[in-house]
Amino acid sequence: MGRRRIGLAGCDGLGLTVTPLIALKRGDFDNDLSYLKQLCAERRVEALVVGMPLDDDGNPTLQARHCQRYGARLARALSLPMALVNEHSSSWAAAERHQLHGDRSGRLDSAAAALLLEQWLADGPEAQPVQMAPESDGETDADARSWTSISPAP
Repeated sequence: MGRRRIGLAGCDGLGLTVTPLIALKRGDFDNDLSYLKQLCAERRVEALVVGMPLDDDGNPTLQARHCQRYGARLARALSLPMALVNEHSSSWAAAERHQLHGDRSGRLDSAAAALLLEQWLADGPEAQPVQMAPESDGETDADARSWTSISPAP
């Protein structure tokens, strides 16, 4: 979940086939939400999986807090449970797998999202309901702290 684009991926109803979708070019929250509500309804989405950028030691990066907060805000607005997945090196792995080095079109973002979805389907963690809190930009530190336990990549 970047500040310019959100990579999107989906899977079939059994969770066997994962497909990268067209990345969402970020706008304001209401526009992003409107698009995602429609997409979630069409695809019968059951959970929101959010990539967490962790460093080499498995610690959250500066971008991780943004991802937690924005993901939680989307999950609440979409009435979906949320799972956080370590996204360390996912863009590099997606670029390698799909020959997308240097891509700025959003294809790399969604290819990385597909890898994260595959990882989540295989390993979890189980999506959890997001605590109800204000849906403003002013999420509390408690909201962010409630999602900080993420396993580092193997």
